[in-house]
Amino acid sequence: MADDKKMVEAITSMQEDFAQWYTDIVIKAELIDYSSVKGCMVIKPAGYAIWELIQKQLDERFKATGVENVYMPMFIPESLLEREKDHVEGFAPEVAWVTHGGLEPLEERLCVRPTSETLFCDLYRNIVHSYRDLPKVYNQWCSVVRWEKTTRPFLRSREFLWQEGHTAHATAEEAEARTEQMLNLYADFCEQVLAMPVVRGRKTDKEKFAGAEATYTIEALMHDGKALQSGTSHNFGDGFAKAFDIQYTDKDNKLHHVYQTSWGMTTRLIGAIIMVHGDDSGLKLPPMVAPVQTVIIPIMQNKEGVLDKANEIKEKLIAAGVRVKLDDTDKRPGFKFSEQEMRGFPTRIEIGPKDIEAGTCVVVRRDTREKIVVAIDEVAVKLPEILADIQKSMLETAREHRDAHTYSAVTYDEFVDTINNKPGFVKAMWCGDVACENKIKEDTTATSRCMPFAQEKLSDKCICCGKPAKSMVYWGKAY
Repeated sequence: MADDKKMVEAITSMQEDFAQWYTDIVIKAELIDYSSVKGCMVIKPAGYAIWELIQKQLDERFKATGVENVYMPMFIPESLLEREKDHVEGFAPEVAWVTHGGLEPLEERLCVRPTSETLFCDLYRNIVHSYRDLPKVYNQWCSVVRWEKTTRPFLRSREFLWQEGHTAHATAEEAEARTEQMLNLYADFCEQVLAMPVVRGRKTDKEKFAGAEATYTIEALMHDGKALQSGTSHNFGDGFAKAFDIQYTDKDNKLHHVYQTSWGMTTRLIGAIIMVHGDDSGLKLPPMVAPVQTVIIPIMQNKEGVLDKANEIKEKLIAAGVRVKLDDTDKRPGFKFSEQEMRGFPTRIEIGPKDIEAGTCVVVRRDTREKIVVAIDEVAVKLPEILADIQKSMLETAREHRDAHTYSAVTYDEFVDTINNKPGFVKAMWCGDVACENKIKEDTTATSRCMPFAQEKLSDKCICCGKPAKSMVYWGKAY
C-alpha cells in the first residue's frame, strides 16, 4: 500500500503549487523528458500519442473543408523574411539564425522558421496567375522555432509542433469567411474532442498577429484561473500579397492582389488538457484523445482462467473500436489502480475470480471514480456508452468551472480587485484605446483576451478611462 500512495504523493497538490503540480504530472505521466538542448523538450510516446490523435482528428476536419496538406522548407532567407516589415518586427526577438553551412559562412543568413507566411507567399507568387488558380487552401504539419526566454513543457518551448494553414483567395469576403470558418472549426474541436469550453472572439489591434488585418482567437480557462490562447485564425487582407506581389487576372483579364488567411494550433493543447481536466491524482484525458481508453486490470491473475477472461474482454473491446491495454504485469492491483489514474486513462476494468463466477466485471470511471458493474457479455456495448458519457461530462464540468470563474466589473476599482483576488475571466467594457489596455496591464498584469462575438453591454463607459465604450472584452492573466 505504501508503494501505491507513493505515486500520488509524488504529485504536488494543485492548491499548494499549481506550477509544480503541472510539472509533476508531465514528468510522472511520462509525457515529456527534459533535453540537453536548453528550452527544448523530448515528447515521449505517451505524450506524442495524444498529439497523434489530435493531429488525426483535426486533419480530418480540415480536409472536410477542402484543405490540402503540403510541406515547406524549414529555412527562410533573410531577404525573403524582410519583405513584410510588420511581420519581421513582430518576430525579430524570437528568431534563430543559421550563419554557417558546414565550415563556411553563408552569403545570406537563414532564419529557422518561426512561422511560414513568407514561404507560402513566395510559393503563391509563383503558382497563382489566374482566377482559375484560386482559392489555394494549404496546410502543413511541422515544427517551428522561437527563441523563448522562459519555457515550460508544452506551453512554451523553443521548438514545438503545430499545424499552420495558409490560404489565398480572390476576394476579401472569401478570405474573411475562411478565417471565421477555421476559428469555428477550432472551437468545435476543442469542445467536442478535448472537452474544453472556449470563448470565441477577436483580438484587439495590440494583441493581433504581426502583419494581420484581424486576428480571431479561442480562449480557454485553466483550473488555476489563468487564460490560455488555444487557437488563432488570421485575416491578412491583401497586405502580404502587395509585399510579395501575388496577383491574378480575373475573368475580364484585370490584375488583382489576392487576399490571404493563416490559422494554427500547437502542442500547447496538451498542456491545456492537463490544466483544464487534471486533478491531484494526475492526468485526466478526454476519451477522444486518450491513447488508452481503458486498462484491464486482472485481480488475482495467478488464478486459473483470470488472464484468459481478461484477454477475451480485451479482444471484444478491440473489435468494438476501443483503445485498450491489458496490464498483466506483476505489480500489485493497488499500484495499477493508482497508475491508471495518474496516467489519465478514462476507465479501468477490474476482473477477478468472483467477477468471472458472477459473469460480470467492474468498470471504474476516471472522472468521477464511479464503479459500474457490467455483464462481461455486454462490456463491448456498454463501455463505448460509458466513454461517451465521460466525454460529455468532462465538457460540462469544465464549462461549469469556467462559468463559475467568469466575473463582470463596471468600475475600475471593482475590476482591479476582481482581477487580483478572483482568478478567472473578467468581462468589462473598453473604449478601444490602446492606452487603456496598457494601463490595465501595468496595474494588474492582465491582458485583453478577446472581444467576444457574443457581445454584452455591461455599461456605457470604458472600465478604465470612463469614455464611451465600444466593446465588451474578456480580460485575464494568461500563460
